[in-house]
Amino acid sequence: MNIIWLTHGSWRIETAGQVLLIDPWLTGNPMLDESQHEPATAGATHLLLTHTHADHVTDILSLARKLDIPVVGQYDLMAHWEATEGIQTIGFNKGGTIDLEGIKVSMVPASHSNTMTTPDGPLVVGTEIGFMISSEGKTVYASGDTDIMADMAWMGDFYAPDIGILSAGGHFTMDMKGAAYAARTYFNFKTVIPGHYKTFPILEQSAQALIDGLPGVDVIEPEALKAITL
Repeated sequence: MNIIWLTHGSWRIETAGQVLLIDPWLTGNPMLDESQHEPATAGATHLLLTHTHADHVTDILSLARKLDIPVVGQYDLMAHWEATEGIQTIGFNKGGTIDLEGIKVSMVPASHSNTMTTPDGPLVVGTEIGFMISSEGKTVYASGDTDIMADMAWMGDFYAPDIGILSAGGHFTMDMKGAAYAARTYFNFKTVIPGHYKTFPILEQSAQALIDGLPGVDVIEPEALKAITL
């Protein structure tokens, strides 16, 4: 399994012959040069969407059309897009688990907000979510944008993820100290990879507080487009 940071809150997971892109943000991403867009998305088989803020959803529809692959997300939005945008979708909801060619993806809660920008102002489209992704004998918790929440207790117990991809930049999500607290309180991760940081000055620039807060856990600071093989 390869986990590749596409910078900010965007990820590429290569596993079981499939390539999952989670919230791929290309257009306007200050950390990802245009020359990196093609290698970031090449060979993708599925697009997973956690919520509809611009730094997560901006490129979803264009990539779905260009790559001719389905968008995976909450049922209400997926059904709407399939009817109005003519794209392939796989819609489900919290508590549901789908099979993507042998990869099990479960939808779990997050604690954030979820609006889409329209000419008439913000539009609420479903709720914010995260994913538990099980493949190759491992389970990855991709938190999406979230704060610490009590739901993490049952999520950690029920799904028992060994890898955590945690949004931890602060301001819009939990920060590194908060992510460390969540990881050690609710989960038993072997590996933690922070995201949603460094992009803007307002966000945390280092994962040192996460590293310091998780002794005995392999905390890996990701590098853009560099595979973490687990």
